[in-house]
Amino acid sequence: MSEQKERSSVLHIPAGEGRRYDMGGMRSLFLADGAETDNSYSISEWWLDPGQPGPGAHCHDANDDIFYVIEGTMDFLVDQNWVQASRGDFIRVPAGVTHDFANNSDQRAGLLNIYIPGGFEQDMPAIVQWFREHQ
Repeated sequence: MSEQKERSSVLHIPAGEGRRYDMGGMRSLFLADGAETDNSYSISEWWLDPGQPGPGAHCHDANDDIFYVIEGTMDFLVDQNWVQASRGDFIRVPAGVTHDFANNSDQRAGLLNIYIPGGFEQDMPAIVQWFREHQ
């Protein structure tokens, strides 16, 4: 199927399904990415165990990151400030802004991430390998 046909087709991912990446106390589940969106966006869930740091401070030169907390409380580094966000909170981090997230609570926490434009999932195997080697 061509990428254009993929993008114009309805995409239905049943609950709990998608492409999983395990990084120890942090896991991601990709629901839509390059193949389904012609790299226009990527959508994933990120789940962190209690007391779990996130990926580490970083920025994307050409991509916006949108975060929506779906469970628990997350702390977000945005530029040089940490912001606490609870279920239902929304944070948009523009391209070029340093950011990170962490679960400093004693409960599991999750967020929905929209990455614009897409293509982030291409980096996931290397990210998983890095966490495997550094934990």
